[in-house]
Amino acid sequence: MTAIKHALQRDIFTPNDERLLSIVNVCKAGKKKKNCFLCATVTTERPVQVKMVKVKKSDKGDFYKRQIAWALRDLAVVDAKDAIKENPEFDLHFEKIYKWVASSTAEKNAFISCIWKLNQRYLRKKIDFVNVSSQLLEELPKVTEESVPSGENQSVTGGDEEVVDVYQELNAREEQDIEIMMEGCECAISNAEAFAERLSRELQVLDGANIQSIMASEKQVNILMKLLDEALKEVDQIELKLSSYEEMLQSVKEQMDQISESNHLIHLSNTNNVKLLSEIEFLVNHMDLAKGHIKALQEGDLASSRGIEACTNAADALLQCMNVALRPGHDMLLAVRQQQQRFSDLREQFARRLASHLNNVFVQQGHDQSSTLAQHSVELALPNHHPFHRDLLRYAKLMEWLKSTDYGKYEGLTKNYMDYLSRLYEREIKDFFEVAKIKMTGTTKESKKFATLPRKESAVKQETESLHGSSGKLTGSTSSLNKLSVQSSGNRRSQSSSLLDMGNMSASDLDVADRTKFDKIFEQVLSELEPLCLAEQDFISKFFKLQQHQSMPGTMTEAEDLDGGTLSRQHNAGVPPPVSSEKDMIRQMMIKIFRCIEPELNNLIALGDKIDSFNSLYMLVKMSHHVWTAQNVDPASFLSTTLGNVLVTVKRNFDKCISNQIRQMEEVKISKKSKVGILPFVAEFEEFAGLAESIFKNAERRGDLDKAYTKLIRGVFVNVEKVANESQKTPRDVVMMENFHHIFATLSRLKISCLEAEKKEAKQKYTDHLQSYVIYSLGQPLEKLNHFFEGVEARVAQGIREEEVSYQLAFNKQELRKVIKEYPGKEVKKGLDNLYKKVDKHLCEEENLLQVVWHSMQDEFIRQYKHFEGLIARCYPGSGVTMEFTIQDILDYCSSIAQSH
Repeated sequence: MTAIKHALQRDIFTPNDERLLSIVNVCKAGKKKKNCFLCATVTTERPVQVKMVKVKKSDKGDFYKRQIAWALRDLAVVDAKDAIKENPEFDLHFEKIYKWVASSTAEKNAFISCIWKLNQRYLRKKIDFVNVSSQLLEELPKVTEESVPSGENQSVTGGDEEVVDVYQELNAREEQDIEIMMEGCECAISNAEAFAERLSRELQVLDGANIQSIMASEKQVNILMKLLDEALKEVDQIELKLSSYEEMLQSVKEQMDQISESNHLIHLSNTNNVKLLSEIEFLVNHMDLAKGHIKALQEGDLASSRGIEACTNAADALLQCMNVALRPGHDMLLAVRQQQQRFSDLREQFARRLASHLNNVFVQQGHDQSSTLAQHSVELALPNHHPFHRDLLRYAKLMEWLKSTDYGKYEGLTKNYMDYLSRLYEREIKDFFEVAKIKMTGTTKESKKFATLPRKESAVKQETESLHGSSGKLTGSTSSLNKLSVQSSGNRRSQSSSLLDMGNMSASDLDVADRTKFDKIFEQVLSELEPLCLAEQDFISKFFKLQQHQSMPGTMTEAEDLDGGTLSRQHNAGVPPPVSSEKDMIRQMMIKIFRCIEPELNNLIALGDKIDSFNSLYMLVKMSHHVWTAQNVDPASFLSTTLGNVLVTVKRNFDKCISNQIRQMEEVKISKKSKVGILPFVAEFEEFAGLAESIFKNAERRGDLDKAYTKLIRGVFVNVEKVANESQKTPRDVVMMENFHHIFATLSRLKISCLEAEKKEAKQKYTDHLQSYVIYSLGQPLEKLNHFFEGVEARVAQGIREEEVSYQLAFNKQELRKVIKEYPGKEVKKGLDNLYKKVDKHLCEEENLLQVVWHSMQDEFIRQYKHFEGLIARCYPGSGVTMEFTIQDILDYCSSIAQSH
């Protein structure tokens, strides 16, 4: 191995100014054993670079070549595999892991030991050694990077690699001093012994000078010691004087301590007195109720405005006294407890008095309002509750006080108000709807100013009574409602006008005046109910101090059923509810008070629907408008929800009306003896469309009408075709032509945008069946002539040239002249006259299509004439054969026939 080292040093590393420190013979683990050498080297020049080089022996000779080199600073981990057992394997972790197997464990250990020493000296211990025996890792003295060994001061031995003694390099200052010293001696380089002897003599001289200097300074030291002794004596005297002064000041300190303690006690007493005075002033100022307030609470007049104001101020003062935030310990004072008890007694007494008075006011309101019902019994108007609300709103602040101090009595007042007012409103609303029904049916004396229905009075009365007997369950949902005054609702009501422009129509034996009357009555009913509900809800919110504007706009709460019982509360008695419960409370109060509105509206709607099913159109438009208006104000209000529920019923009636019309179309029967003419359901569709267009003009529910139009027109188309197929007296084409012409005329006149496709379809059907009827009715007026030319066309179709047809025996010129002579002008006119009479019998008078059909027949006859003339000209050229009448004769015949009839 030594010979290999020297060879490697000589051949590979010396030319590169490198020195070999350690070597190990290895091969790669797990592969064929191709031996190579791992060498640890350092450069001989500064800065020193430590490398690990892989050297491989050449296959062609005994020389070695350098294969790959790694910088030692790139080595991260040295893994010896096992620190206890001998194992020749080890790993070196560079940018990747290299696995090696050494030729012997001793070589592996020597190489790892060398790497460890190089790491300690040059790399500041950056390499991690894993599974390495501690005996191999021997600490070296800490040296700086400048202590790099020179080329001659390091050597590498066989199995035990170690570095020679530590060499410390001179710094620049030391080098400069040595150079100066050597320059001062000529023999420093030529005679080293003389130079060393000289340096020794100079060193002895310097040592002697140092000793002499030390001995000369002894006198000065003695003087210094004497001065220190004198200073110590002065310090002792000063300490004696300070001790006497301290004894004198001790007595003064005791006296000052006594004075300070006395001042502290005086200050503490004053502070306590100030605090006590502050507490007494606080209690007196905040828990003292004026005698005037006490008298107002005990005896104040709750009927007069001045008395109500005095009671309100006194109640507020009492509430402030009771709600004062007492400081810790106040509640333990007897006077405070007595005052609080007195306040509680005053509160209970005044709360009972206030609740009793308001209950009496509620009862009196019911009696006073009942006395005014008689004057409204003949008028379609609801009594005005504004004076009652105005009087009660004077107690609004007292109700707020009662709500915050005694919620139980506040709750009792709320329930009593609902009980009294629900009965009062029920009487008023039922009487109001009775008047509305009477005015609709016209069965009393007051109805003379309205047109009476052409229906038996007893039947109407029976229907009305059956409607009154029906009961409904009131469902609704109310939440917040914007503060709207009754006047603004009245203005909105006055702006909505009745629908008067309906034309001259009739359905179910009703005329325009009857429908206009119903429209006005229904609009007036809704216009009376709307301000009534808005005013009552606004009053409830103000009087009972309930929040009604907390919900987000655009949200609808689900309808809640009220069974007529007491209000359900989710809070403890005596504790004011949160805002969400207050909104529920407003909703439930409105439902309880106006529980009869929805059933009465449903009964009125059912009556209107029985009077005339077309009334559902008016009700749908009016109800939709009012629902839309109410939802714009507050989509979650009681009024909006109730009207929305009723609108559902109206929409069902409207759908039922459309379904009934379609069913009547399907059930229509035509007479077998008389001509059909315009079918009844076609005329009814025209009437319905005209009425609907006038009613739904600018309406919010136009989409519902468009859907109804689509259903109806489909039903009309299908059933017109059905009737036409079943018709025996009138030809099918006539039924289709007349009815689709009527439908087209109706749709063109009304200009219904959603039925544009149906209008085009009706026109196409009318045109097709007109042409079909003309061809069918006209038939073959020149029958023999027509048969003759059909034979001519058949010969031409078989391949005979047109100019050669005249040579056929059956179609020669003589045969042609014979056929033409059978149709002189007189016979043609007679045939046309009979045809006119036949068409006149088929067509109905109201549609006035006779002249249109006759003109079409005239055009068709002329077309056939021209066709015959063309065949004669092509097949019999130069024969001089012509018809015995001309086109002008045909026009004269048709004109004279039309004028004569």
